[in-house]
Amino acid sequence: MKIARLISALSLINLKSLPDRSGASLVVVVGIAGVVAVLVSLLAMAHGYEETLGKTGRTDRALLLRSGALLELSGGTNIDEFPIISRKTGIARVDEKPLAAMETYVTVKLKEIGSDQLASVPMRGISEDSFRVRPEVKISKGRRPDSGKLELLAGASVAERLLGLSVGDITPIRGTDWKVVGHFTAAGGAYESEIWADERLLAGLHNRGPTFSSALVQLESEHDFDFLVEQLEDDRRLTARAIRESDYYSAQSKQTTQLIQSVGILIAVIMSVGAIFAALNTMYAAIAARRLEIATLKALGFRPMAIFFTVVLEALTLSLLGGVIGAGTTYLFFNGYRVSTAGGSFMKVSFDFMVTQELLVIGISLAAMLGVIGGAIPAFSAVRRSIIDGLREV
Repeated sequence: MKIARLISALSLINLKSLPDRSGASLVVVVGIAGVVAVLVSLLAMAHGYEETLGKTGRTDRALLLRSGALLELSGGTNIDEFPIISRKTGIARVDEKPLAAMETYVTVKLKEIGSDQLASVPMRGISEDSFRVRPEVKISKGRRPDSGKLELLAGASVAERLLGLSVGDITPIRGTDWKVVGHFTAAGGAYESEIWADERLLAGLHNRGPTFSSALVQLESEHDFDFLVEQLEDDRRLTARAIRESDYYSAQSKQTTQLIQSVGILIAVIMSVGAIFAALNTMYAAIAARRLEIATLKALGFRPMAIFFTVVLEALTLSLLGGVIGAGTTYLFFNGYRVSTAGGSFMKVSFDFMVTQELLVIGISLAAMLGVIGGAIPAFSAVRRSIIDGLREV
């Protein structure tokens, strides 16, 4: 208890003297804040992307692709297989009709709002069955496209960031004019980054021939998936293979998520080195300015442990202040901030930064660790110095 009171008293004196060293202290605070802000913002980006795709996939739905195809874009299964697939055991039925949708999947180029750049956008050919198998899809404005007509239904996310997707707009796509008749939501999932049109019409305009890109089926239970896989593999008439919808979107998000996380950690490590050096310089300067004070405290019988912890506590306080500022700034400015991926072979997905409580704790914990490291080395140096050396150097 006595040591604790000594540490508290000395720490209070040190903290009150911080305004006298405001310049050096500010360097530490700003440096730590920068490290935390960069790390938390990039992790929030990765988490938001992962969550968006996670909302899209369900464990009780199966996506069927051509054997060997990893993406819907590279699928190409003969349409004669679809009726055979639909009759397999384990696929849910309503009024004796299987909950299964045969779809075409292509990408098209559209202009982004406020930019001359063209964005790669997923365009899905759908039918009435596509809505039956996806109950989370809701029309938020307008109506569904009519069969056989050049009409588009735009996801809520893609409609916000691309030109020509307001209800009533006529949008040229690959030389054909399409009319936007509605917008839809999909519980915040990746489908909201797509535009939908009549499946047969889209397949014909894109010369897909007698094939479909993918089929989505609703299972009676998620436990029926393995049996469905066995049935497909045993049927020599079929080339299509099944993957859980949740696994499909998880696989698509994994690589991007890991890349963002790796970049965030790498940048944070590099910046952390600079922040530690800033803390070291600040604390060494503070100790140098208080050599006589530290030597006097030793002469009066203060234990080295008390002096050590007061120095560490000072560095920890500055670091935690920087951590709170960095984490708080990231939360205020980036939580909920909407961005989109750059596109590519999979899809251009819109998603929100998600600054969670867990990420804030990670950021502030990193700040505390940097503070302890930046304070412990100078503190150890201070307690090792003899009383005579401390008095002599003043």
